[in-house]
Amino acid sequence: MGHVQTEIVLVNPRRPELEPMTVTALVNTGAVSLCIPEHIQTQLDLEVAETREATMADGSRRKMDYVGPVHVQFGSRSSFTGALVMGDEVLLGCIPLEDMDLVVNPKLRTLTVNPDSPNYATNRVK
Repeated sequence: MGHVQTEIVLVNPRRPELEPMTVTALVNTGAVSLCIPEHIQTQLDLEVAETREATMADGSRRKMDYVGPVHVQFGSRSSFTGALVMGDEVLLGCIPLEDMDLVVNPKLRTLTVNPDSPNYATNRVK
């Protein structure tokens, strides 16, 4: 399929006076959470909520900070979530993707709103 990258906006809802950050994110359907580098945590002044252990792609396990809340925006869609602090790029995992009702188009290598619900996000609750 190749890599899918997209622009998203990250905001600290507890610090509305801080400028939102527009970043390029790697859409990672194999990841669960939003992951951000440390410099983004610092720029958005995101509070550490707890330490979490995560399993990496190679099977190793690492403890890392979990910060938030983070307001994630993609076009007209948005989600509030937490983020693991790791790596050198933003990874957009399944929780914010599902919450915003976004789908990956592997042929075009793009992220789009769900064509079955183009006007607003839908969620499955059963």
